[in-house]
This record gives sequence, structure tokens and C-alpha cells, in this order.
Amino acid sequence: MSAATPDIDQNAWLRDPDVQRMLLVRGGDEAAFAELVEAWQDRLIGIFSHVLHDTASAEDLAQETFLRVYRARLRYEPTAKFSTWLFRIANNLATNRKLSVSRRKEVSFKVTESGPLGPRPEEQLAAEKSALMPTRQLDSQEMREIVRQALDTLNDRQRMALLLNKFEHMSYTDIAASMDLTVPAVKSLLTRARENLRIQLEPYLSGTSGQKSRTNDAPQ
Repeated sequence: MSAATPDIDQNAWLRDPDVQRMLLVRGGDEAAFAELVEAWQDRLIGIFSHVLHDTASAEDLAQETFLRVYRARLRYEPTAKFSTWLFRIANNLATNRKLSVSRRKEVSFKVTESGPLGPRPEEQLAAEKSALMPTRQLDSQEMREIVRQALDTLNDRQRMALLLNKFEHMSYTDIAASMDLTVPAVKSLLTRARENLRIQLEPYLSGTSGQKSRTNDAPQ
């Protein structure tokens, strides 16, 4: 029974259209690679933008991700969904970029400084809390900014797990494979992330019913 499980799983992965495209890429099909880039480029840029808060860096990392995919084409084996493999590469690149940026900031800025772009999101959220609590309804742009700031208060792993789950609709198993974690670790990350977001967003979402109607902007 157990020996048949890998075959069943592999058959499932082989039904993934993007796995099929990647197998064509492995065989030298340049058009299939272009299709993968077209299908995933904007989604990668979106994830990287949430993590790095810099569109240019997000675009650079998306390009680097596809470069690594292409370089690995001859070694490619369909042992998971294509998205799982792709986001494992993306997660590693994002983690390395964040570490690199952190090291540069440690050298360039004093501990007491907020950073080159002003107060950190946590500081902004605290400072603006009273100003963003008027009786009027928050418009969608204000709500998106509040959610963005709340996301910024999560640590990198919580944020990545939440983005993959909420925006890429990835299962716990696929997120675990993408982030080199166990499924229980992913569940724990998502639980803490959602609780932290609830704490950050509750002051803004507990007002008028009009404000509550906009809570769909917040990751669940």
C-alpha cells in the first residue's frame, strides 16, 4: 500500500498544467517557459512587493526566480506542484534579500533611527491610530494601507505563510514544502499571524457597521 503512494502523488502532480509546461521546458521548449513566466510573473511580483515594499526589488527577484527555474530545467523532476517548487525558490530568494538588507541597515543606520523611509510600520500604526478612528467610514484606500501596515508587523515567516495561504490559496502541505517547514509549524505560523493581525486591526474594524463591511480587505 505504502509503495503505491508516491505513484499516486506523482500522477497528481503530473496533472498540474504548469508541471507539464515545465517538463516541456526541460525538453527544450522555449515557448512553454514563456508561458510559465506569463502565468506567474505578476503573482511573484505581488508576493515580493508585500515582503520587500519595493517594486523595483520585487521585479528583480521575480526575474531572478525565473532565471533559477530556467537554469534548473535539465535537473527538474516533478516531485511537487509547480507552484510549490516555484515558491520554494522565491521564499529562499526573499529570505536572502531581507537578510542582506538587514545587514546593510545595521551598518548604515543607528539603532535609534527609524530608517530611511521614516517610521517603521509598527510606529506608524501606533502614531496614527487615533487619527484613523473618526466617526466617518474608512475608504478602501485607507483600509488597504491599514492592512498593509498590519502585515508589516508580522515577522517574515508569518507574512510569507499568510500571503501564500491567503493570496495563492496554497494548502498547509504545499506551504510547508515551499518554506521547508513541517505542516504543524505552518499551522502555528498562520495561527500566530492571524492573531497578530486581529490585534492590530481590531481598533479599526470594531467601529461602525460601515467600517465592518470593509473587513474583507484583511487576510483571514
